[in-house]
Amino acid sequence: MLPKVYIFVYCARGPMKIEHVAIWVKDIDKVCEFYRKYFDGIVQPLYHNPAKQFTSRFITFEDGARLEVMHRPDIVNNDIGTSTDSNVGSNVGTVTKLQSNTHRSANEKMQAFFRFLTSAVFHVKQLQTEEAAGNSFTDISEVQQVGSEGANTIAKPDTQHLGFTHLSFSVGSKEKVDSLTQQMSDDGITIAGQPRTTGDGYYESVVFDPEGNRIEITV
Repeated sequence: MLPKVYIFVYCARGPMKIEHVAIWVKDIDKVCEFYRKYFDGIVQPLYHNPAKQFTSRFITFEDGARLEVMHRPDIVNNDIGTSTDSNVGSNVGTVTKLQSNTHRSANEKMQAFFRFLTSAVFHVKQLQTEEAAGNSFTDISEVQQVGSEGANTIAKPDTQHLGFTHLSFSVGSKEKVDSLTQQMSDDGITIAGQPRTTGDGYYESVVFDPEGNRIEITV
């Protein structure tokens, strides 16, 4: 009888990393141009799958990080949007809107409504806590809305939600944070938070990309 032979194959695993993150958008080219112009992203060729009506582009940044910008015509605003202007994304605005597509069931609409209520209660409690501690991030007077595209809406910098909430770009210095934020303001980009030092030591500003995604600019 032959002896049993066990062969163990060991595969060395390299360091894990986040390969990329992705966002759904209405206008791929406009969003890609934002990240190219202000953050030196390299926009990759367009991919299109006609069967699924899916289109995307990758943006590669200097350190290798990648952002996938995706579009599909049936992907619309979140169940809970906050925009009154079609040119501004779902995180910008003053009016909360519940999606009312006819294909959604009554149960789905009710779930969306309760998510809205939960978010609203959390938001009020968060503001009360921050104000009591004298640690409010900003007030409405600090929010800048410049340019024609967002002229009819006001950014709400304290509007938050569960899940992924922002991208943060390190630009190397406080001076670069200041100058890039000013450049964006001059170009009509919504500035949700002016440059400042946060309680945990970050020097940062907060802006919105063309579709309302929150971007932190830090040292």
